[in-house]
Amino acid sequence: MDAARTDWAERYLGELATQRQLSAHTIAAYRRDLAELRQLAGHEDWPLLTHADMRRFAARLHASGQEARSIARKLSGWRGFYAWLSRQMALPANPVEGVRAPRRPKTLPKALAVDAAVQLLEAKQHGHPEPAELCNRAMFELLYSSGLRVSELAGLDLAYTNADGQASLGWYDAAAAEVVVTGKGNKMRRVPVGGPARAALAAWLAVRPPAADGSAALFLSKRGTRISPRVVQQRLKTHALQAGSPVHVHPHVLRHSFASHLLQSSGDLRAVQELLGHASITSTQVYTALDFQHLAAVYDRAHPRAKAK
Repeated sequence: MDAARTDWAERYLGELATQRQLSAHTIAAYRRDLAELRQLAGHEDWPLLTHADMRRFAARLHASGQEARSIARKLSGWRGFYAWLSRQMALPANPVEGVRAPRRPKTLPKALAVDAAVQLLEAKQHGHPEPAELCNRAMFELLYSSGLRVSELAGLDLAYTNADGQASLGWYDAAAAEVVVTGKGNKMRRVPVGGPARAALAAWLAVRPPAADGSAALFLSKRGTRISPRVVQQRLKTHALQAGSPVHVHPHVLRHSFASHLLQSSGDLRAVQELLGHASITSTQVYTALDFQHLAAVYDRAHPRAKAK
């Protein structure tokens, strides 16, 4: 019986390698997943396994401490195997169809404390700042000031342009002290720009060279072309390390910090939703948990009866 199961598995893996030309690494992962299915099934043959068996196997994997993402991947692999097996023999149904992995725990976005955010942005460079440093400061201030996604930041133009039918998707409106960005779902929004960010932008614009590609990009790379989100991430990581930040800082941390700090001060969830460009209030509600964490921490530190003696 076990030899027959091995044969089906090897035939399937062989077809994945030859017909779909999957990598050796991927084939090895599928082989491990099928071996785990064989172990869970015991002496039961492949075609005899049922939907209830697969649900039980998924529950056992979860009980053993495996993550939901890993279980979902294994179920997907098993589902593909049974879809192939059903073409080799008559099966009542694909027993993995409809079997879902356990829900993934909802992780809260990371946000800096207010003091940590201010310290990060106000970290001074030694000597006279170079244009690249002024560009960095303007980008980091704007990420925190306006809660932009890094792609929205990189896509900003100096001002609105519409050349050869190509209209700006995002731009800095200095007169209105706003940025206009196009977010997910092509939804355009206006977001205010705070005083420190406006000052940092003015300092950068005073030394910004003409773009090497003639574009109207607000932020430029060292080569003089529009900066990429990846370069923004690298520059922020380097800046945070130099500033002595105890945590890894990436652009989305500043967006989360913007939302969390604004909600802590205002309590206006709808306003935060609009500023972030969330289509649904549900996406914004995760920040209420962050706000509660902040309040709980304050309570634990300050209330005389917060903790048991």
